[in-house]
Amino acid sequence: MESRYWPLYGLVLTTPRLELRLPDLELLTGLADAAAQGVHDEAAMPFSVPWSDAPPEERGRSVFQYTLGTIAEWRPERWVLSLAVVHQGEPVGVQGLNGTGFAVTREASTGSWLGLAHQGRGLGTEMRAAVLHLAFAGLGARFMTSSAMTDNPASHRVSEKLGYRPDGLETAGVQGRCRTLRRWRLSREDWEERRTVPVRVQGLESCHQLFGLP
Repeated sequence: MESRYWPLYGLVLTTPRLELRLPDLELLTGLADAAAQGVHDEAAMPFSVPWSDAPPEERGRSVFQYTLGTIAEWRPERWVLSLAVVHQGEPVGVQGLNGTGFAVTREASTGSWLGLAHQGRGLGTEMRAAVLHLAFAGLGARFMTSSAMTDNPASHRVSEKLGYRPDGLETAGVQGRCRTLRRWRLSREDWEERRTVPVRVQGLESCHQLFGLP
């Protein structure tokens, strides 16, 4: 899908096993289905915004609405890029890249979810590696950040594997409870030293203005 009014639809990231792109309505429906089928154990809550604590249909609808909202609310000075992650032709999750004042700070953060049926195969590492390449090699980032609940070891393993360094703790109120998140920070130098996943980026040049870049 291409649009001269919204060239981000032509942005595609490709890794050995995955394709990441802004979802059209058909792909977005598939993502909603993947979310409805479950993204984590019901006894846990890995997100600071507990969107996944809902019945399947409502969970899928929230993914649908949130993704469309990121497009509607996009500004060059504050943006959220929510890319569908496609594996073997099937949408399996979302990899986000978020920037506020990116043109000045050259710093952005990531967030993601992966369908429960597709976890444990290294796809989480590969999809985050894809947007790190986009940020550093494509957009000229200096730093990338991430955070996860302290009781989410899978996310911390991904950060460590990709070269992030610990960056302190923060607290958040989630579902009426005080939760602790561990922050991570990745410099361009550490990314260059640790990157191992080959990533191909297509369609970025026409998107620079939307990211606030010349």
